[in-house]
Amino acid sequence: MIKKDVLEKTSAWPFVEAKKMLRERKAFIEKKGKITLQTGYGPSGLPHIGTFGEVARTSMMVNALNQLTDLPTEIITFSDDMDGLRKVPDNVPNQELLQQNLHKPLTQVPDPFQKFNSFGEHNNEMLKDFLNSFNFKYNFKSSTSLYKAGFFNPTLKIILENYEGIMNIILPTLGKERQKTYSPFLPVCPETGHVLEIHVMEIDQS
Repeated sequence: MIKKDVLEKTSAWPFVEAKKMLRERKAFIEKKGKITLQTGYGPSGLPHIGTFGEVARTSMMVNALNQLTDLPTEIITFSDDMDGLRKVPDNVPNQELLQQNLHKPLTQVPDPFQKFNSFGEHNNEMLKDFLNSFNFKYNFKSSTSLYKAGFFNPTLKIILENYEGIMNIILPTLGKERQKTYSPFLPVCPETGHVLEIHVMEIDQS
């Protein structure tokens, strides 16, 4: 443990931000009894230095928090593997195969390396191997797994119930073209299997 007087004087950014978090979110943290930080990964490509940097910075925050509080901490590394494949990466084989599966959820795109069930699963495994090689401590979460398990269902219902209010906040922050298609939901087309970026036509709350 770092000495208390050193902790009080340090201007190192992880400690500055950790102290700020503990101060500004005190009530929420005490209610939860735990501090959870999250990093995100888009598995449309292989892990890279940016991926490392995000988890490294978050780990620095956790290390600082562990010096400042006895509350348990965790890092969730969340993979957005339900995202649609928007373009074919330059550094993978079988590019024609990926080209044929553009816009499908990454866990529905065949693995061009022919090692896993999907391109998303392949990149998730590469991510975990990459992070494990640096001995990072994290809990991996897959968007696909959580959606299929119904984990997000309560939140999706809340978004539907507050749809207009959410749109009133978000739309002014977007460009005119994006405003035409923006929606907090990205449905998967039952015919093409593509992830759709389209606006909501009607909400049936019956």
